[in-house]
Amino acid sequence: MTPDIFLIVLFAAIMHALWNAVIKGATDRTITFGLVSAGHTIPAVLMLPFVPLPDPVLLPYIAASTVIHWGYYYFLNTSYRFGDLSFVYPVARGMAPLLVALPAFIWLGEALPAGAWAGMICISAGILILGVRRGGTGASLPALIMALLTGGTIALYSLVDGVGVRLAEQALTYIIWLFIAEGFVILYIFLPRMERLRAQTRRQVVIGLAGGVLSALAYALALYAKSKAPLGMVSALRETSVIFAAMIGLIWFGEGPARPRMIAAAMVAAGIVMLALA
Repeated sequence: MTPDIFLIVLFAAIMHALWNAVIKGATDRTITFGLVSAGHTIPAVLMLPFVPLPDPVLLPYIAASTVIHWGYYYFLNTSYRFGDLSFVYPVARGMAPLLVALPAFIWLGEALPAGAWAGMICISAGILILGVRRGGTGASLPALIMALLTGGTIALYSLVDGVGVRLAEQALTYIIWLFIAEGFVILYIFLPRMERLRAQTRRQVVIGLAGGVLSALAYALALYAKSKAPLGMVSALRETSVIFAAMIGLIWFGEGPARPRMIAAAMVAAGIVMLALA
């Protein structure tokens, strides 16, 4: 992984943590998810004249990713109903890197050096420390189940999009059409809930859309990185967003304690160094 891709993925991780904090702090998370999706689709529609139609070979990947993202939003939304940001987010994201790296090795032949595997394991372990610690303070079984299902969908769409974006002549073509396809999610969320949408304040709408733009940019950068570097390494580095989310949970939502966050941050930092050296 080159230094520029390395920095791009880290930047994407920070933005990803920020938009998850937006969802956790929303008064109506279902409507906010719709606004986040709109924050993906609206910029994509504006950029549509500048990208070609997708090659037919990309359509199954775009369709599959749209459906998987649908499930991801559902499970993530349900997870936040049962558990804290600092529990749900680490569990969901911590399991994803290895769930991506192993199938990528088996099916795509992405052989990684030992240092990269060590770095991914260290990052996942550091992330999971946050979830395990938080789980010991009274997290419910439904929160754990939903977080695990969320992690499974993360791994699925990471693999599907990682392959799809590599098949595109230009990564931007796949990214734009993927976000346009997400318009179906917006309709599914908003059409039965128009009264709730109208009840949102202008501030809530702006925050939701801004979160969507952050989310879109974060994922677009991650997809671009997946076209240039091994899927497992990109996934592991991207999930360092959990450390940023944990700090947001501590400072913004008052979700202590601080000590396990410092331990987890140190482990993740060590894993990042291993990936960089690999």
